[in-house]
Amino acid sequence: MKIVVLDGHTLNPGDLDLQPLHDLGECVVYPRTSPNDVIERASGAEIVLTNKVVLAKEHFAALPQLRYVGVLATGTNIVDLDAARRHEVVVTNVPAYSTMAVAQMVFSLLLELTQQVGHHDRRVHDGVWCQSEDFSFREKPLVELDGLTLGIVGFGHIGQAVARIAQGFGMNVLVHARRAYRFKELQRGEGPVDVELNGLFAMSDVVSLHCPLSEETHQLVNAQRLAMMKPGSYLINTARGPLLDEDAVADALQRGHLAGAGLDVLSSEPPAADNPLLTAPNCIITPHIAWATLAARQRLLAAVVANIAAFQAGQPQNQVNL
Repeated sequence: MKIVVLDGHTLNPGDLDLQPLHDLGECVVYPRTSPNDVIERASGAEIVLTNKVVLAKEHFAALPQLRYVGVLATGTNIVDLDAARRHEVVVTNVPAYSTMAVAQMVFSLLLELTQQVGHHDRRVHDGVWCQSEDFSFREKPLVELDGLTLGIVGFGHIGQAVARIAQGFGMNVLVHARRAYRFKELQRGEGPVDVELNGLFAMSDVVSLHCPLSEETHQLVNAQRLAMMKPGSYLINTARGPLLDEDAVADALQRGHLAGAGLDVLSSEPPAADNPLLTAPNCIITPHIAWATLAARQRLLAAVVANIAAFQAGQPQNQVNL
């Protein structure tokens, strides 16, 4: 089978061995593919792998040999699943490969906002400590997590991992989930408390988003919900950028209603130069890298290979367009 990878660079910038993928068939890997090149590059391929390159209904119509699309991620909004179903193309994803990497990023962002490690490190290297009259200097408040309330919106694999880490810091945990989960026992104390969404925003010192993007969750965090949040609270988003009304979040930061925001995702990636969050105070932004630890990408590659092998054996797994 001919396999075409449309945008392999984010999975493998050069530190992974793709030989297991090549062992499955004739494999061509493109680092990046523009929308205008999708049909030409995927022509003749029975298997196409994509991370962020969109496969729309016109692509399925123009690629009659296509039998399988593997998404190199968990989210599948880049693929027209209805069109794939009509053309009898199997679409798979890779769930849960980045759970611990993303959970780790949540606390990397939150600790940077509350402990100010990066700021004080820069000031030390600027020579400020050398000139200080005191053995210790602090230019920004330092905030303990112990005793604070963390509200988690979405309680899948990542949300549950974040809750376990939060309890390790002594935080109280609130959860709003789409479905009634059987909450797993956490590391210490009682499990998280399931609350309605607006109550979660009102009661939390920190809100962390872990829900999928849908019509229902688009701009879930808007001016009204931000107004419900406690003055001086924090917002963390490692899920999807369009969950936020970015103008409203920037305004809340400018006014000081939010003490800080830690974001790994934005509504447009790469962002426009005039995105208001780029100049908002106390807003830490990383370039959609929470998922991309070496260990997570190794798990992703192994799962992609296993998905293709299962399809070739006539037993598709992780299919999302049944």
